[in-house]
Parts: sequence; structure tokens; C-alpha cells
Amino acid sequence: MLKTLLAEVKQYKKASILTPAFMVGEVVMEILIPMLMAYLIDSGVEKGDVRTICITGGAMAVMAMLSLACGVLSGKYGARASSGFAHNLRQSMFRNIQTFSFSNIDKYSTAGLVTRMTTDVTNVQNAYQMILRMCTRAPVMLLCAMAAAFSISARLSLIFVAAIAFLGVALFFITKNSHPVFRQVFRKYDDLNASVQENVSAIRVVKAYVREDHETQKFHTANDNVYRLFVKAETVLALNSPVMQFTMYMCILAISWLGAHMIAAHSLTTGQLMSLFTYVMNILMSLMMLSMIFVMVTMARASADRIAEVLEEKADLTSPPAARTQVEDGRVDFDHVSFSYKKSGKPVLDDIDLHIRAGETIGIIGGTGSAKSSLVQLIPRLYDVAEGAVRVGGVDVREYDVETLRNEVAMVLQKNVLFSGTIRENLRWGDKNATDEEMERACRLAQADEFIRAQPDGYDTYIEQGGTNVSGGQKQRLCIARAAEKAQDTDPGRFHQRRGYPDGYPDPPGFRRGDPRHHEIHHRPAHQLRAGRRPHPRAGRRPRGRLRHARRAACEQRNLPGCL
Repeated sequence: MLKTLLAEVKQYKKASILTPAFMVGEVVMEILIPMLMAYLIDSGVEKGDVRTICITGGAMAVMAMLSLACGVLSGKYGARASSGFAHNLRQSMFRNIQTFSFSNIDKYSTAGLVTRMTTDVTNVQNAYQMILRMCTRAPVMLLCAMAAAFSISARLSLIFVAAIAFLGVALFFITKNSHPVFRQVFRKYDDLNASVQENVSAIRVVKAYVREDHETQKFHTANDNVYRLFVKAETVLALNSPVMQFTMYMCILAISWLGAHMIAAHSLTTGQLMSLFTYVMNILMSLMMLSMIFVMVTMARASADRIAEVLEEKADLTSPPAARTQVEDGRVDFDHVSFSYKKSGKPVLDDIDLHIRAGETIGIIGGTGSAKSSLVQLIPRLYDVAEGAVRVGGVDVREYDVETLRNEVAMVLQKNVLFSGTIRENLRWGDKNATDEEMERACRLAQADEFIRAQPDGYDTYIEQGGTNVSGGQKQRLCIARAAEKAQDTDPGRFHQRRGYPDGYPDPPGFRRGDPRHHEIHHRPAHQLRAGRRPHPRAGRRPRGRLRHARRAACEQRNLPGCL
């Protein structure tokens, strides 16, 4: 996990090295200042030597300025290194997610991926900055202060050793008990984000069914779970501060008591006792910083595991080494194909043996859940088959370059998805080099040109995320136009999937029925009258039970004889 995360430091290695280097310089200056203070008191103040006071005081001022400069530079480079590290983590996670197949994405929820790229990365960023600065400062300060204290009085310095041992045991038990709780907290964060995302994206459905109270209660439950777990974790971590305070004051009390007796016995000077008090604060502040690091690392450790999980996930659909980069024609063959989604394990397609000739128009008939979409998604290799093979142009789809194969398939998915940006930018998802004339032609064919021109900005009208500022029908027509734009951009082996098209929808630009390079799939019975064949997704078997009755009712409603 550490190797995976540290590989993302990349161009910020220099800043990551300079941060602790300047921090060491700051600590060295802070350690030398108490030594000079002891010399100033013993050799200057007590003897009334003004020259010694001025020289020593000047040296202390210079060291204080150097300490300040080192601290500022350490903070500057620490912020650059941690922010850059977080930037690289998000970039690498997003890039890796883009390579995921549908089966990879099915392992994670959308809310979980959002949490990992935001909250989890922020936790790791804060921990990384604290490690670069505090984790360097605290041990160096602790060791230097201990060495200086032992050089003054080894007897009194044994108090520090006992304090460190006590705090070490306390921090171990605090960390051990809080880490599992933080892992649960971040899992509940996923549920909280999922509740918000689902409610906002489906707010129209929520209001249509008057389910506001139900959604509010669901959010309250998720929010309450996060609250309870955080309280549980923070209750354990809250022990850190009182333990530190107790140890600090006990050390000060012990050193004051024993130091006073040693001064009375002339085995310790007043300046040395003052230096020891300074080192007490340095040592205990170092221990307090270490405890803060433990707390932050405990929280960040759970986040780091979740980030590394995404970074180490490998796409299970990749192009072979000698991939084919050209599709010969539009033949599609399902050779005894079986397919199941990994989570369920139950086959949704079983022993499908279907052969579609190039240029043939196909209607796929089946009720909801009969795996029509699953069947079609195997053609552009959005999923891999469990058994058998899917061939396009006589070649197994697993032998094609993935990008080449998918560029030959134009699909209007069941869920119409538009992205934030202008209408023009959305249409160019189909063909990034499309001219204005080509886009307008595709929109006319999709019957979208009229409502686009009615907008004040026309094709430059801004579409909100998910297309929330256009109606469902308008969103669907824009998606159809986008697919039509891709169809005219593609040359060999064109596949055009119509799902929920309006009746009488014309062919996409450049599409010629019967052309061996072109292939068309329909899902609605109204369009399946033109189909040469109407295979059922399950190897052509006749549907039974409720599925068959539902199909008969749909055909009778549309006056489509011979549909069954």
C-alpha cells in the first residue's frame, strides 16, 4: 500500500526532501537557544557582564531569525508537496477509473468512489504534510532535547525517560482501539454520500411519489450512523490530551522539586535549571506532536487503504498485445454464449447461439429483465462472456483493440445521459471533429433541431449535469443525435442500437439498410415490424408465463400481428 501511494509523489520529491531538511534546521536553532540562555544567565546576568549579555543576546536573536526562516520555508515546501501529492492521487485514481470495465465499476459504488477521491485524499494529504513536518520535527526535537538535558543533569533527565515510556504505552492502546472504528466511519461516509446523491439525482421521482419524509428519514439514519461512530472514535482519541497534560505537569513538578534540592546542594546552577525547564517543554511538546501524528495517521490509514484499493485495481477488459484495429463487416455471432454478473453469479444469458448477417435489421423482444441490454452490451465488449464467444466480422471481440471496436458501435443507452457543457459539446462526443452542418443534420434526423433552435443560445445552450434543464424527451433526442453523429463518423462495421426511439424515426445519416457494413438493432415492437428476424435473448426460445402475456398485450395494443 505504501509503495503504491508513494509512487504518486513524482515531481514533488524535491519539495518532500526540502521540507524535513528546513524543519531540522529550525529544530537545531531551537535547541541551541536554551544553551545560550543558560550561558547568558550564569556568565552574564549573575556576574553583571554587560558585554557577554549583548554578544550572547545578539547570537540568540540571529538564531531566532534563522529558526523563523527555516520554519517558513518548511511550511511553504510542505504545503507544495502535500497538495501536489493529493493532486497526483486524484489524477491517478481518475485515470485508472476511466480504464475500468463495467465489472470493475460494479465493485464500487459511485458514492464510494467520490468519497475516496475527496474525503480520503484530503485525509491522506493532511497526514502526508504532518509526516513531512511534524514527524521530522518531533523525533529530532525529542532526541536533541534529551541529549542536551542529559548533558546538563543525567539524574533529572531520567524523569523524561519514564514519561516517554508511559506515553508510549498510552498511545499504543489509543491507536489500537481507534483505528477499527475509523474504518467503519469511512464506510458509513459512503452510505451518507450515496443517500445524498440518490436523493438529489432522483428528486423529481421523490416529489412525484411524495417520499420526502422517507428520504429524510433515510438520510437521518445514515447521518446518525456517522455521528455515533465518530463520537465513539473521538471518545477514545480524547484520552490523548489529558494523558499528555498529566505527564507534562508531573514532569515539571518532579524537576522543580529535585532541581531545587540540587541547587541548594550546589550540584546544579539556576541557569541550568531554566534550560531544563525549556527542554521539558520541548520534549513534552514533541511527544504531544507525536500523539497528534498518531491520531492523524490512524485516520489516514483507513483512507490510504481505500485509495490504494482503487489504484491497484486492474481493468479486467484490456486489448491483447497484437490487437486487431479494423472491423471487416457487421456480422455478429453469439456462439453458445453464457454470461453472468459477478456479484449475483446467476447466469442472465445461458447458451445463446445467435448468428446475425451483415446488413440485417434485428428486433430483440423480451420483457423487463430478460437480458436484452446484457446481450447488446457484449457486442462492444462492455462485459466479457463467461462461456462461448461473441464474434464481430468473424473475429472474437476479445481479439480487437477495445477502442477500435467501441468506436464502431453507436448506442443510445436505456438511461439517457448528458454531460455538463453546451449542446454542441455533447454532440461532439459522437464525433469530436464534427462540423456544424453535420451536427445540425444529425439533430434534424433525431427531431431535436427544432427545440434546439428555439433556445436563445441555440447549439451553444448550456446543459446542466445530467441534462436536468431539458425535458426527458429532449434529452433522449439529444442522445439519439449524438449516436447518429457517431454513426456517420464511423465507416466499417457500423452498429446502431435503437432503444426507445420515437415512432417513424428515420435512419441515421449514412446508414443504409442492407449494406453489409451496417447493422441495426431495435428494442421496440413498433420498429420490429421491419426486422428480418426477432430473436428472443434466450437462444430463440419462446417466452413463457407472464413474459409471454406481456408481449402479447404489447403487440395487441400496437396492432402488430405475428409478434409472438
